[in-house]
Amino acid sequence: MNMLFIIGLGPGNPDQLTPEAQTALAGVTDLVGYGPYVARVQAGPDVVRHGSDNRVELDRARHALEMACAGRRVAVVSGGDAGVFGMASAVFEAVKQGPPEWRALDIRVIPGVSAVLAAAARIGAPLGGDFCVMSLSDNLKPWPVVCERLRHAAQAGFVIALYNPRSHARPDQLGEAFDLLRTELPGDVPVAFARAIGRADERLLLTTLAQARGEDADMSTLVLIGTPLTHRIARPDGSAWLYTSRRVPA
Repeated sequence: MNMLFIIGLGPGNPDQLTPEAQTALAGVTDLVGYGPYVARVQAGPDVVRHGSDNRVELDRARHALEMACAGRRVAVVSGGDAGVFGMASAVFEAVKQGPPEWRALDIRVIPGVSAVLAAAARIGAPLGGDFCVMSLSDNLKPWPVVCERLRHAAQAGFVIALYNPRSHARPDQLGEAFDLLRTELPGDVPVAFARAIGRADERLLLTTLAQARGEDADMSTLVLIGTPLTHRIARPDGSAWLYTSRRVPA
């Protein structure tokens, strides 16, 4: 049966690429994905790389499906986990809209370490209680919907993890999001800016909601906003751990 892999590459540290993903990548003929993710994969000289822009996900998915139907052994790759704001949903959307033969493909989704998990582990245990994961991008959903979801997440007491927090095309939205959250949460709630965790250019900033600035993030940053149950533990070297209590007062 013709096969297509959808593979999460993890947040960028080679040690966080799972053995299952490594095994799947070792047998492919073609790599499909956003250019920087395709370039990240260690592959032999005979593997064909099909890198593309980050706004052509459906086109990319259709190309991969067509190649798989033609007998190529294809891997569609995403950073982190392919099912968390990654290529898995785009591939299955293309399958739903596409020809019947795409539904007969053996499509296997290989999980990866998501950025939110890598960042949380680096910080301590900020996801110890209930949490939600959101994309701050309004490319695929209206900005008022993003704001309404943020408001409800804060009111519900979820730790909030924000993907795609800020870009050149959206320089002000993270600041607007912080302003909104300040109307729902205390100013001393911890906020973490975790950029490129596990890579050589890693940067970690711990601050509070009152002091958080949109300018401290870019598209490689995972932003974590805590709750009143998220606590900071100061360390002798000036750094700190964060953890969120699992115990919620009645």
